[in-house]
Amino acid sequence: MPSVVIPDKLYFRIGEVAKLAKLEPYVLRFWETEFPALRPGKSTTGQRLYRRREVEMVLRLKSLLHEQGFTIAGARKKLKSEHDGVRAQAALPLASGRERELLIKVRNELAAIAERLAKPAC
Repeated sequence: MPSVVIPDKLYFRIGEVAKLAKLEPYVLRFWETEFPALRPGKSTTGQRLYRRREVEMVLRLKSLLHEQGFTIAGARKKLKSEHDGVRAQAALPLASGRERELLIKVRNELAAIAERLAKPAC
């Protein structure tokens, strides 16, 4: 898939996302019902507002479903396995033994420096 350049803005309306992804808006609304990770916010007027990460998710879904041939269920599993891999990586245990002692020492030194900086100069 050719790389899509996502403009640098905070929010995108459904029509803008549909144009970027070259999809119809009804496809995006359907995907919202099928993929829990795709949940755009809504404005006070009820307009869907997609953030950058949701636009990236739409492009990822399009790649999985339209280009790689995944089914909806298969794409859901693929995204879940990718998400679980990220979660497992984040849950690595802290250092133990000497490394832990060194981290505690560094933390205490930083706290002492912060305390000195917080005192007014004479």
